[in-house]
Amino acid sequence: MEEKQPSVIHKISKIISDFFNPLVSLFIFFVYMSVKNYTLHDSVIYFLPILLMVIIPVIIWLVWNVKTGRYTNMDVSNRIQRKTLYIFIAACVIAYIAYNYFKNGYIDFVMLFVLILLFAMQISNLFIKSSMHTSFNIFVAALFFALNPTMGLIWLGIAVLVGITRIILKRHTPKEVFMGAGIAFMVSFLYLYCNIQFQH
Repeated sequence: MEEKQPSVIHKISKIISDFFNPLVSLFIFFVYMSVKNYTLHDSVIYFLPILLMVIIPVIIWLVWNVKTGRYTNMDVSNRIQRKTLYIFIAACVIAYIAYNYFKNGYIDFVMLFVLILLFAMQISNLFIKSSMHTSFNIFVAALFFALNPTMGLIWLGIAVLVGITRIILKRHTPKEVFMGAGIAFMVSFLYLYCNIQFQH
């Protein structure tokens, strides 16, 4: 029997979902923030530790765990498998926050809230496999919004689109996508509120 080919909507959904994964979305934000707020030299100094201490280790961790069979796929769709992923990402983020604090004398506000979002997702994961793709893209929309409201609204549209693709691809149920969105909206609101307070 001939295997059924994926539909055009399924293929487009996969492209959108794969591209706007949490790591890529955060990477795009950090590049945007660096270009907007810093000189090229300062951008490299700010972004390089995040790249070396968080983004690259997480990619290596994902690839290694998929290759050794510990994770079913790069999305880490299995709720039980996600436990170690959250712990590893949190450890990387904590290491970066500590490094930045001792080197530069301040806590990186963005990374602190990435950590808060991770803890919230980890707690949620005990009960329901919330959508990380949806959650992180909504949070990235809030990060953009703090710098440029138009970019924030555009990214919120991307986040909604990503949430829909997760359902189309059957990586998450609507309930899991809404749970991820709900967590992200709470953390994003807290981030934006604190961001406004510290600016005054």
